[in-house]
Amino acid sequence: MKLSGWWKNRSSAGKVELYTRWSFHFFVAIEIFSIGLVALASMAEKTSPVVGLTLFLTVCAHSVLVGFLSSRAVDWIVGRRERPVRLALVTTALTAAAVIAVFAVRASGHTGDPSGPVTLVTGMTCFTGGTLTLCLRRVRHMRYLAPAAAVFVGLAALAFGTSAGESAGTAVAVLLSCLFLCAACGFSGWLLNTVYELDRTRELQAQLAVAEERLRFGRDLHDVMGRNLAVIALKSELAVQLARRERPEAVDQMVEVQRIARESQKEVRDVVRGYREADLAVELEGARGVLHAAGMDCEVEFEQGRELPAEAQSALGWVVREATTNVLRHGDARTCVIRLTAAPSGALTLVVENDGAPKAPAGPPGSGLAGLRERLAVLDGTLEAGPVDGGRFRLRAEIPGPAGPIRGLETRA
Repeated sequence: MKLSGWWKNRSSAGKVELYTRWSFHFFVAIEIFSIGLVALASMAEKTSPVVGLTLFLTVCAHSVLVGFLSSRAVDWIVGRRERPVRLALVTTALTAAAVIAVFAVRASGHTGDPSGPVTLVTGMTCFTGGTLTLCLRRVRHMRYLAPAAAVFVGLAALAFGTSAGESAGTAVAVLLSCLFLCAACGFSGWLLNTVYELDRTRELQAQLAVAEERLRFGRDLHDVMGRNLAVIALKSELAVQLARRERPEAVDQMVEVQRIARESQKEVRDVVRGYREADLAVELEGARGVLHAAGMDCEVEFEQGRELPAEAQSALGWVVREATTNVLRHGDARTCVIRLTAAPSGALTLVVENDGAPKAPAGPPGSGLAGLRERLAVLDGTLEAGPVDGGRFRLRAEIPGPAGPIRGLETRA
């Protein structure tokens, strides 16, 4: 249960990162058991225990070093560390030294089965090549790793007296294994980087939406106040000039200034009221668009041919807005259904249900649901919110009737 919650409470990018990171950690065990033990067993009959144990420990040390490099490379891909250039160079140098040492041991006659050293060299080289792929960003640089490793191993085998045919076969084995592992690791790194870029893009889109709304509000406020303040300034200046001349028209001008000031105050209140009131049609469309942009399958259902009073639209619009925010901020939802229904008595019911709900809240309860209950209480409405079966979360708002036809809404999915 705790493990499930530990997994569900992560974001999509966090899940991909965790899966990728532990896949590379699993390579450590694969290298030890598929290469180290197999090679050790193949050389056990004719190899001295010291040489066999040394080769096995060499594979173990190499696997741990490669696993450490892969972890640092993943940190670099997600932007937490600098590129591990020095560690990559050290890993390459130690791998090359280990390959040369294996061929030297083989040339000295301390190994039994000839396939044992080839397995060691091929395994260590391909795991190093795959991990080095994670440290590169461009594909044109990645494609040189496998050929370079194959050429190096082939030349090293020739240098220690291996026949040309066997050296070429070893080089081909290294080339094919490196190509496979480099492609797999390169794709994993690209996928992880793409997921995090999408996550950052969604966050940037949310910030841009807030900035755009602020600009819209500022523009509306400027349009309302700019003209009226200019008129007030002109009429005040005119009233001053008339007062200095002791003209009775100065009083009329100040009365006009007072009237314009009151109208400006009313217009500002109308702008703020329009900014604060939530329109249900706009909120439903906005919720569908935002959730789709976040990678969720959002379906909006409602009964056409009915109209909502302005107070009900505003209250339910706020419910949709708050519910959408909760879906984005809490849990890891993949599907969401927003359903608006009207009973024969005219009572309205709005249900917002999503999957991926955490079993326990991530932090202290906020004030959003309490605010919605206060808004609905004005209309004698109620609000219920909580987890339901299947790991889903349901928010249900009800407003008693009567209610008229709902206009301006279309079914969107």
